[in-house]
Amino acid sequence: MKRILLALGLSVLSAATRAQVDGALATGAVAGVLDAWHAAAAAADEERYFSYFAPDAVFLGTDPGERWTRDEFRAWAHPHFAKGKAWSFRATSRRITLAPDHTVAWFDESLDTPNLGPCRGSGVLVATKDGWRIAQYNLSIPIPNALTDEFKKRIEEYERVPAGRKKP
Repeated sequence: MKRILLALGLSVLSAATRAQVDGALATGAVAGVLDAWHAAAAAADEERYFSYFAPDAVFLGTDPGERWTRDEFRAWAHPHFAKGKAWSFRATSRRITLAPDHTVAWFDESLDTPNLGPCRGSGVLVATKDGWRIAQYNLSIPIPNALTDEFKKRIEEYERVPAGRKKP
């Protein structure tokens, strides 16, 4: 009986250790995809950049009207890539969480960007037969709470400007 309990205990411990290792490998793979994706944009490698998206992916940009499917986002971004200069985002911190079965990962990252300043990216990746793919990415510009009232007023003013009139 003691041998059975010992074998059962070792089996559970082995499975837990295997799950931790699998989780660490998956987390590393997700981080690798995100780093390679950002590097592809910095290198203006359009083909590689968009290869990291799932076919039904959604990209949410910083402007309220920027909700694009992968193909819509590619059409918008193509002129930037074609000029040989897309954008440069560098993650300064990142947190990744995996679903228990390690087939879905969600993350948030702080970004250093030369054009937009400090940004935040968050999203979801799914495991596919071809590796991890970005299913959703949300790019935002975090506004400090102390500045929220000022920006809220500016946004409201911006939205009140009639069509055809130059916005401030």
